[in-house]
Amino acid sequence: MLLVLAGATGTGKTGLSLDVAEAIARAGGAAEVVNADAMQLYRGLDVGTAKLPVDQRRGVPHHLFDLWDVTETASVAVYRDAARAAIAAVEARGAVPILVGGSGLYLESVLRELEFPATDPDLRAELEQQAESFGADALWRRLAEQDPVAAARIHSANLRKVIRALEVVTLTGEPFAASLPDAAPFWRPALRVVVEVPNDPLAARLAARAERMWREEGLLDEVRALLPRGLAEGQTASRAIGYAQAIAVLAGRMSEEDGLAETVRLTWRVVRRQRAWFARDEGALAVDGDDPRRTERVLEAMAQAAD
Repeated sequence: MLLVLAGATGTGKTGLSLDVAEAIARAGGAAEVVNADAMQLYRGLDVGTAKLPVDQRRGVPHHLFDLWDVTETASVAVYRDAARAAIAAVEARGAVPILVGGSGLYLESVLRELEFPATDPDLRAELEQQAESFGADALWRRLAEQDPVAAARIHSANLRKVIRALEVVTLTGEPFAASLPDAAPFWRPALRVVVEVPNDPLAARLAARAERMWREEGLLDEVRALLPRGLAEGQTASRAIGYAQAIAVLAGRMSEEDGLAETVRLTWRVVRRQRAWFARDEGALAVDGDDPRRTERVLEAMAQAAD
């Protein structure tokens, strides 16, 4: 059985995945974790993504971490193929695959049969040049004219997604919204669990985590070491929350205090988007990340699904 642990950042998915894996092992089985956090796919993005160090994984095998170099542009289709292969390999070993993460589209790409239209590097470069010349808002307005449904789902400030949507519309002649997750058939049966934590404790937890990343765990040092490897030039990694701010601090464009504050603010914005995404899944089991019985609830649901 494929087990999915989804939810907003900071809700305790990682800890729960390890607890569930250990409980399965105590019962005589085995489980392995497959990553579904987009930024943890990048080599070197450790501190700012809260990537679990190898020595803290309790001996549970983990897959699909450190897949890409920081200069590579993320590809959901590439991730999907790698994740499905990893899941199939875990199952072939007789273990339970636990797909864990908060990147909604990445999870959806594995769970459902979505279509990912091809890309055109020349068209992409042309759109990027137009954005530089006329501004991101101009491209978003064009998208709103050609595909209003997609424009309603994509914020005008998210230039990467605006360009991708225009690329798809231009290449296929079809709305980009048609390729977005909706009710596509499932790839295979899965028990889907959404881990939740109320606003106040989650906000406090995320603020404290950001503070540790910046003050104690060496986020700035990590970014400083990644800059010679091309971090600032990477189309995806350089925009990761915390990393974009650290790059700006090291470049003298932002104070460290402002970088930390913006990291906290943007993280909470992501939480709101993640919650909205996962709230659409009416078939998922909701589990409180702070519930002492959270592991038992997941195991009970797994047993029921297996019957």
